[in-house]
Amino acid sequence: MTSSIAIVGAGLGGLLLARVLHVHGIAATVYEAEPSAAARGQGGMLDIHHDTGQPALASAGLTAAFLSIVHAGGQAARTLDKDGQVLLDQPDDGTGNRPEVPRGELRRILLESLPAGAMRWGMKLIEVASLGDGRHTLRFADGSTVAADLVVGADGAWSKVRSLVSDATPAYTGTSFVETWLYDADTRHAASAHAVGGGAMYALAPGKGILAHREPDGVLHTYVALKRPETWIARIDTAEPQAAIDVVAAEFADWAPALRALITDGDTPPVLRIQHTLPVDHRWDRTAGVTLLGDAAHLMPPSGEGANLAMLDGAELGEAIAAHPCDIEAALAAYETTMFVRSQAAAAEAVTLLDRLFGDGAPHNLVRLFTQGHWD
Repeated sequence: MTSSIAIVGAGLGGLLLARVLHVHGIAATVYEAEPSAAARGQGGMLDIHHDTGQPALASAGLTAAFLSIVHAGGQAARTLDKDGQVLLDQPDDGTGNRPEVPRGELRRILLESLPAGAMRWGMKLIEVASLGDGRHTLRFADGSTVAADLVVGADGAWSKVRSLVSDATPAYTGTSFVETWLYDADTRHAASAHAVGGGAMYALAPGKGILAHREPDGVLHTYVALKRPETWIARIDTAEPQAAIDVVAAEFADWAPALRALITDGDTPPVLRIQHTLPVDHRWDRTAGVTLLGDAAHLMPPSGEGANLAMLDGAELGEAIAAHPCDIEAALAAYETTMFVRSQAAAAEAVTLLDRLFGDGAPHNLVRLFTQGHWD
Protein backbone atom coordinates (compact mmCIF):
# COMPACT_ATOMS: atom_id res chain seq x y z
CA MET A 1 0.00 0.00 0.00
CA THR A 2 1.26 3.49 -0.83
CA SER A 3 2.21 4.93 2.54
CA SER A 4 2.15 8.67 1.79
CA ILE A 5 0.42 10.65 -0.96
CA ALA A 6 1.04 14.38 -1.39
CA ILE A 7 -1.41 16.28 -3.60
CA VAL A 8 -0.08 19.72 -4.51
CA GLY A 9 -2.93 22.15 -5.16
CA ALA A 10 -6.46 22.47 -3.77
CA GLY A 11 -8.30 23.10 -7.00
CA LEU A 12 -11.26 20.96 -7.97
CA GLY A 13 -9.12 18.17 -9.42
CA GLY A 14 -6.83 17.82 -6.43
CA LEU A 15 -9.73 17.89 -3.98
CA LEU A 16 -11.69 15.35 -6.02
CA LEU A 17 -8.69 13.00 -5.96
CA ALA A 18 -8.36 13.39 -2.18
CA ARG A 19 -12.08 12.68 -1.73
CA VAL A 20 -12.08 9.54 -3.91
CA LEU A 21 -9.05 8.21 -2.06
CA HIS A 22 -10.81 8.90 1.24
CA VAL A 23 -13.90 7.02 0.02
CA HIS A 24 -11.60 4.02 -0.54
CA GLY A 25 -9.94 4.36 2.86
CA ILE A 26 -6.67 5.72 1.47
CA ALA A 27 -5.10 8.70 3.25
CA ALA A 28 -3.73 11.67 1.33
CA THR A 29 -2.70 15.22 2.19
CA VAL A 30 -3.47 18.26 0.06
CA TYR A 31 -0.91 21.08 0.19
CA GLU A 32 -2.21 24.49 -0.90
CA ALA A 33 -0.26 27.75 -1.16
CA GLU A 34 -3.23 29.97 -0.26
CA PRO A 35 -3.66 30.65 3.47
CA SER A 36 -7.30 29.56 3.64
CA ALA A 37 -10.33 28.58 1.60
CA ALA A 38 -11.53 32.19 1.80
CA ALA A 39 -8.28 33.74 0.57
CA ARG A 40 -9.75 34.71 -2.81
CA GLY A 41 -12.90 34.41 -4.87
CA GLN A 42 -13.26 31.20 -6.86
CA GLY A 43 -14.74 32.67 -10.04
CA GLY A 44 -18.17 32.25 -11.56
CA MET A 45 -20.39 29.46 -12.75
CA LEU A 46 -19.31 26.05 -13.99
CA ASP A 47 -21.34 23.79 -16.26
CA ILE A 48 -20.84 20.26 -14.98
CA HIS A 49 -20.88 17.86 -17.91
CA HIS A 50 -22.81 14.60 -17.89
CA ASP A 51 -19.87 12.59 -19.29
CA THR A 52 -16.98 14.03 -17.27
CA GLY A 53 -17.68 16.16 -14.19
CA GLN A 54 -20.86 14.37 -13.15
CA PRO A 55 -19.34 10.84 -13.19
CA ALA A 56 -16.37 12.21 -11.25
CA LEU A 57 -18.63 13.58 -8.55
CA ALA A 58 -20.53 10.28 -8.48
CA SER A 59 -17.24 8.45 -7.83
CA ALA A 60 -16.73 10.79 -4.91
CA GLY A 61 -20.22 10.05 -3.54
CA LEU A 62 -21.21 13.71 -3.95
CA THR A 63 -23.99 13.63 -6.52
CA ALA A 64 -26.71 14.70 -4.08
CA ALA A 65 -24.58 17.55 -2.74
CA PHE A 66 -23.81 18.68 -6.28
CA LEU A 67 -27.47 18.67 -7.28
CA SER A 68 -28.32 20.80 -4.26
CA ILE A 69 -26.29 23.75 -5.65
CA VAL A 70 -27.46 23.63 -9.28
CA HIS A 71 -28.54 27.06 -10.56
CA ALA A 72 -32.01 26.47 -12.01
CA GLY A 73 -32.32 27.77 -15.56
CA GLY A 74 -28.58 28.24 -15.92
CA GLN A 75 -28.30 26.01 -18.99
CA ALA A 76 -30.08 28.64 -21.10
CA ALA A 77 -27.87 30.14 -23.81
CA ARG A 78 -28.21 32.87 -26.39
CA THR A 79 -26.02 34.19 -29.20
CA LEU A 80 -26.02 37.88 -30.18
CA ASP A 81 -24.30 40.01 -32.75
CA LYS A 82 -22.50 43.23 -31.83
CA ASP A 83 -25.69 45.24 -32.34
CA GLY A 84 -27.49 43.24 -29.67
CA GLN A 85 -29.59 41.32 -32.21
CA VAL A 86 -30.51 37.89 -30.79
CA LEU A 87 -29.51 35.29 -33.36
CA LEU A 88 -30.33 32.24 -31.26
CA ASP A 89 -32.08 31.84 -27.92
CA GLN A 90 -32.05 28.39 -26.32
CA PRO A 91 -33.92 27.94 -23.02
CA ASP A 92 -32.75 25.56 -20.33
CA ASP A 93 -34.16 22.23 -21.54
CA GLY A 94 -34.08 20.69 -18.07
CA THR A 95 -32.09 17.64 -19.18
CA GLY A 96 -29.32 18.20 -16.67
CA ASN A 97 -26.61 17.41 -19.24
CA ARG A 98 -24.65 20.51 -18.27
CA PRO A 99 -26.22 22.11 -15.19
CA GLU A 100 -24.57 25.25 -13.84
CA VAL A 101 -23.19 25.52 -10.31
CA PRO A 102 -21.16 28.22 -8.54
CA ARG A 103 -17.51 27.19 -8.57
CA GLY A 104 -16.98 28.37 -5.00
CA GLU A 105 -19.89 26.29 -3.72
CA LEU A 106 -18.60 23.18 -5.49
CA ARG A 107 -15.17 23.68 -3.94
CA ARG A 108 -16.80 24.11 -0.53
CA ILE A 109 -18.59 20.77 -0.91
CA LEU A 110 -15.34 19.04 -1.79
CA LEU A 111 -13.46 20.62 1.12
CA GLU A 112 -16.16 19.67 3.59
CA SER A 113 -16.09 16.06 2.35
CA LEU A 114 -12.46 15.56 3.39
CA PRO A 115 -11.40 14.20 6.78
CA ALA A 116 -9.83 16.43 9.39
CA GLY A 117 -6.15 16.99 8.75
CA ALA A 118 -6.32 16.29 5.02
CA MET A 119 -5.84 19.97 4.10
CA ARG A 120 -2.64 21.93 4.74
CA TRP A 121 -3.11 25.63 3.97
CA GLY A 122 -0.34 28.19 3.50
CA MET A 123 2.04 25.60 2.03
CA LYS A 124 3.65 27.26 -0.99
CA LEU A 125 5.78 24.70 -2.81
CA ILE A 126 9.30 25.86 -3.62
CA GLU A 127 10.97 22.70 -4.85
CA VAL A 128 10.42 18.98 -5.39
CA ALA A 129 13.46 16.71 -5.42
CA SER A 130 13.88 13.00 -6.02
CA LEU A 131 14.99 10.77 -3.15
CA GLY A 132 15.26 7.73 -5.41
CA ASP A 133 13.01 4.67 -5.66
CA GLY A 134 10.06 6.86 -6.65
CA ARG A 135 10.07 8.90 -3.44
CA HIS A 136 10.31 12.69 -3.41
CA THR A 137 10.79 15.46 -0.91
CA LEU A 138 8.75 18.66 -1.10
CA ARG A 139 10.21 21.91 0.26
CA PHE A 140 7.83 24.73 1.17
CA ALA A 141 8.27 28.48 1.60
CA ASP A 142 7.99 28.23 5.39
CA GLY A 143 11.08 26.02 5.45
CA SER A 144 9.27 22.77 6.13
CA THR A 145 9.80 19.62 4.10
CA VAL A 146 7.69 16.53 3.46
CA ALA A 147 8.70 13.18 1.97
CA ALA A 148 6.13 11.31 -0.12
CA ASP A 149 5.85 8.01 -1.94
CA LEU A 150 3.55 9.65 -4.51
CA VAL A 151 3.45 13.31 -5.55
CA VAL A 152 0.48 14.47 -7.60
CA GLY A 153 0.83 17.83 -9.32
CA ALA A 154 -2.61 19.43 -9.23
CA ASP A 155 -0.98 22.85 -9.13
CA GLY A 156 -2.35 24.41 -12.27
CA ALA A 157 -0.95 26.15 -15.31
CA TRP A 158 2.39 27.09 -13.77
CA SER A 159 2.90 23.79 -11.99
CA LYS A 160 6.18 23.25 -10.17
CA VAL A 161 5.61 19.50 -10.07
CA ARG A 162 5.44 19.38 -13.89
CA SER A 163 9.21 19.86 -14.18
CA LEU A 164 9.72 16.38 -12.73
CA VAL A 165 8.15 14.77 -15.80
CA SER A 166 8.20 17.34 -18.61
CA ASP A 167 10.05 20.40 -19.85
CA ALA A 168 6.91 21.83 -21.51
CA THR A 169 5.90 25.38 -20.56
CA PRO A 170 2.64 27.20 -21.28
CA ALA A 171 2.47 29.45 -24.35
CA TYR A 172 0.12 32.38 -25.04
CA THR A 173 -2.97 31.37 -27.00
CA GLY A 174 -3.30 34.74 -28.73
CA THR A 175 -6.50 35.59 -26.86
CA SER A 176 -6.98 37.27 -23.48
CA PHE A 177 -10.02 37.97 -21.32
CA VAL A 178 -10.96 40.85 -19.06
CA GLU A 179 -13.31 39.83 -16.26
CA THR A 180 -16.03 42.15 -14.94
CA TRP A 181 -18.95 41.82 -12.51
CA LEU A 182 -22.26 43.67 -12.29
CA TYR A 183 -24.38 43.33 -9.15
CA ASP A 184 -28.11 43.81 -8.58
CA ALA A 185 -28.31 43.76 -12.34
CA ASP A 186 -32.07 43.62 -12.83
CA THR A 187 -32.42 46.91 -10.97
CA ARG A 188 -29.14 48.74 -11.56
CA HIS A 189 -28.18 47.37 -14.99
CA ALA A 190 -31.55 46.45 -16.47
CA ALA A 191 -30.64 46.77 -20.16
CA SER A 192 -27.57 44.56 -19.77
CA ALA A 193 -29.55 42.04 -17.70
CA HIS A 194 -32.15 41.85 -20.47
CA ALA A 195 -29.44 41.32 -23.09
CA VAL A 196 -27.80 38.50 -21.14
CA GLY A 197 -31.06 36.67 -20.44
CA GLY A 198 -31.42 33.80 -18.00
CA GLY A 199 -28.19 31.89 -18.57
CA ALA A 200 -25.15 32.31 -20.82
CA MET A 201 -24.83 34.99 -23.48
CA TYR A 202 -22.29 35.03 -26.32
CA ALA A 203 -21.97 38.30 -28.25
CA LEU A 204 -19.26 37.72 -30.83
CA ALA A 205 -17.46 39.36 -33.74
CA PRO A 206 -14.20 38.57 -35.52
CA GLY A 207 -11.31 39.01 -33.09
CA LYS A 208 -13.40 39.89 -30.04
CA GLY A 209 -16.43 39.04 -27.96
CA ILE A 210 -18.42 39.62 -24.79
CA LEU A 211 -19.31 36.41 -22.94
CA ALA A 212 -21.57 36.85 -19.95
CA HIS A 213 -23.53 34.68 -17.56
CA ARG A 214 -26.37 35.33 -15.18
CA GLU A 215 -25.52 34.03 -11.71
CA PRO A 216 -27.70 33.73 -8.60
CA ASP A 217 -28.86 36.89 -6.83
CA GLY A 218 -28.93 39.10 -9.91
CA VAL A 219 -25.20 38.95 -10.71
CA LEU A 220 -23.85 39.30 -14.25
CA HIS A 221 -20.36 37.82 -14.68
CA THR A 222 -18.59 38.77 -17.91
CA TYR A 223 -15.47 37.81 -19.82
CA VAL A 224 -14.50 40.32 -22.50
CA ALA A 225 -12.41 38.53 -25.11
CA LEU A 226 -9.76 40.13 -27.29
CA LYS A 227 -7.69 38.29 -29.86
CA ARG A 228 -4.56 40.44 -29.66
CA PRO A 229 -0.76 40.02 -29.36
CA GLU A 230 0.78 40.05 -25.90
CA THR A 231 2.39 43.41 -26.64
CA TRP A 232 -1.08 44.89 -27.19
CA ILE A 233 -2.53 43.19 -24.11
CA ALA A 234 0.25 44.81 -22.05
CA ARG A 235 -1.57 48.12 -22.57
CA ILE A 236 -4.32 46.86 -20.22
CA ASP A 237 -2.91 47.97 -16.88
CA THR A 238 -5.40 46.82 -14.25
CA ALA A 239 -3.44 48.72 -11.60
CA GLU A 240 -5.26 51.71 -13.13
CA PRO A 241 -8.81 50.27 -13.37
CA GLN A 242 -10.47 53.11 -15.27
CA ALA A 243 -7.62 53.37 -17.78
CA ALA A 244 -7.81 49.60 -18.34
CA ILE A 245 -11.56 49.78 -18.91
CA ASP A 246 -11.09 52.66 -21.35
CA VAL A 247 -8.60 50.65 -23.42
CA VAL A 248 -10.92 47.64 -23.59
CA ALA A 249 -14.12 49.60 -24.16
CA ALA A 250 -12.55 51.44 -27.08
CA GLU A 251 -12.43 48.13 -28.94
CA PHE A 252 -16.23 47.90 -28.62
CA ALA A 253 -17.10 51.52 -29.42
CA ASP A 254 -19.70 50.60 -32.06
CA TRP A 255 -21.36 47.80 -30.07
CA ALA A 256 -24.85 48.00 -28.58
CA PRO A 257 -24.92 50.13 -25.38
CA ALA A 258 -26.39 47.27 -23.31
CA LEU A 259 -23.44 45.06 -24.28
CA ARG A 260 -20.83 47.76 -23.90
CA ALA A 261 -22.14 48.50 -20.41
CA LEU A 262 -21.00 45.04 -19.34
CA ILE A 263 -17.49 46.49 -19.77
CA THR A 264 -17.91 50.09 -18.67
CA ASP A 265 -20.35 49.71 -15.76
CA GLY A 266 -18.61 46.96 -13.79
CA ASP A 267 -18.99 47.09 -10.00
CA THR A 268 -15.50 45.73 -9.34
CA PRO A 269 -12.05 46.50 -10.78
CA PRO A 270 -11.41 44.59 -14.02
CA VAL A 271 -9.27 41.44 -13.88
CA LEU A 272 -7.01 40.51 -16.79
CA ARG A 273 -6.93 36.81 -17.68
CA ILE A 274 -4.16 36.07 -20.20
CA GLN A 275 -4.82 32.64 -21.68
CA HIS A 276 -2.03 30.09 -22.03
CA THR A 277 -1.89 26.52 -23.28
CA LEU A 278 0.37 23.48 -23.26
CA PRO A 279 0.99 21.57 -26.49
CA VAL A 280 -2.12 19.69 -27.64
CA ASP A 281 -0.26 16.37 -27.46
CA HIS A 282 1.46 17.03 -24.13
CA ARG A 283 2.46 13.81 -22.40
CA TRP A 284 5.46 12.35 -20.61
CA ASP A 285 7.27 9.09 -20.00
CA ARG A 286 6.24 7.17 -16.91
CA THR A 287 8.19 8.71 -14.04
CA ALA A 288 8.25 6.78 -10.79
CA GLY A 289 6.28 8.27 -7.91
CA VAL A 290 4.85 11.34 -9.66
CA THR A 291 2.00 12.30 -11.97
CA LEU A 292 -0.10 15.33 -12.94
CA LEU A 293 -3.76 16.16 -13.34
CA GLY A 294 -5.88 19.05 -14.61
CA ASP A 295 -4.18 22.14 -16.00
CA ALA A 296 -0.80 20.93 -14.76
CA ALA A 297 -1.17 18.01 -17.19
CA HIS A 298 -3.17 19.46 -20.08
CA LEU A 299 -3.65 23.21 -19.93
CA MET A 300 -5.79 24.15 -22.92
CA PRO A 301 -7.73 27.14 -24.26
CA PRO A 302 -10.97 27.83 -22.38
CA SER A 303 -13.72 25.58 -23.68
CA GLY A 304 -15.84 24.69 -20.66
CA GLU A 305 -13.92 21.43 -20.29
CA GLY A 306 -11.05 22.39 -17.99
CA ALA A 307 -12.65 21.96 -14.57
CA ASN A 308 -14.64 18.92 -15.74
CA LEU A 309 -11.52 17.17 -17.04
CA ALA A 310 -9.60 18.02 -13.86
CA MET A 311 -12.30 16.38 -11.75
CA LEU A 312 -12.43 13.34 -14.01
CA ASP A 313 -8.63 13.08 -13.80
CA GLY A 314 -8.86 13.15 -10.02
CA ALA A 315 -11.59 10.53 -9.91
CA GLU A 316 -9.88 8.14 -12.33
CA LEU A 317 -6.51 8.50 -10.62
CA GLY A 318 -8.11 7.80 -7.26
CA GLU A 319 -9.92 4.74 -8.61
CA ALA A 320 -6.70 3.48 -10.24
CA ILE A 321 -4.78 3.76 -6.98
CA ALA A 322 -7.57 1.95 -5.15
CA ALA A 323 -7.52 -0.80 -7.78
CA HIS A 324 -3.72 -1.28 -7.47
CA PRO A 325 -3.05 -0.74 -3.75
CA CYS A 326 0.23 -2.65 -3.85
CA ASP A 327 1.54 -1.38 -7.19
CA ILE A 328 1.44 2.39 -7.49
CA GLU A 329 3.33 2.35 -10.80
CA ALA A 330 0.67 0.13 -12.37
CA ALA A 331 -1.97 2.56 -11.11
CA LEU A 332 -0.19 5.59 -12.56
CA ALA A 333 0.40 3.88 -15.90
CA ALA A 334 -3.27 2.92 -16.20
CA TYR A 335 -4.40 6.44 -15.32
CA GLU A 336 -1.99 8.21 -17.66
CA THR A 337 -2.71 5.95 -20.63
CA THR A 338 -6.38 6.91 -20.59
CA MET A 339 -5.84 10.53 -19.60
CA PHE A 340 -3.36 11.25 -22.41
CA VAL A 341 -5.79 10.13 -25.12
CA ARG A 342 -8.72 12.02 -23.60
CA SER A 343 -6.81 15.24 -22.99
CA GLN A 344 -5.29 15.35 -26.48
CA ALA A 345 -8.73 15.09 -28.07
CA ALA A 346 -10.18 17.73 -25.74
CA ALA A 347 -7.25 20.10 -26.31
CA ALA A 348 -7.60 19.83 -30.08
CA GLU A 349 -11.31 20.64 -29.80
CA ALA A 350 -10.54 23.61 -27.53
CA VAL A 351 -8.10 25.06 -30.07
CA THR A 352 -10.76 24.76 -32.78
CA LEU A 353 -13.38 26.34 -30.52
CA LEU A 354 -11.20 29.37 -29.74
CA ASP A 355 -10.44 29.85 -33.42
CA ARG A 356 -14.06 29.62 -34.53
CA LEU A 357 -15.56 31.70 -31.71
CA PHE A 358 -13.48 34.73 -32.65
CA GLY A 359 -12.70 33.91 -36.27
CA ASP A 360 -13.98 35.51 -39.47
CA GLY A 361 -17.30 33.67 -39.27
CA ALA A 362 -18.27 34.99 -35.83
CA PRO A 363 -20.98 35.04 -34.50
CA HIS A 364 -22.62 32.74 -37.06
CA ASN A 365 -20.10 29.95 -36.46
CA LEU A 366 -21.48 29.51 -32.96
CA VAL A 367 -25.09 29.55 -34.16
CA ARG A 368 -24.28 26.69 -36.54
CA LEU A 369 -22.60 24.74 -33.76
CA PHE A 370 -25.60 25.14 -31.45
CA THR A 371 -28.22 24.35 -34.10
CA GLN A 372 -26.43 21.76 -36.25
CA GLY A 373 -23.93 20.24 -33.82
CA HIS A 374 -20.97 21.14 -36.03
CA TRP A 375 -19.15 24.22 -37.30
CA ASP A 376 -19.64 23.92 -41.07
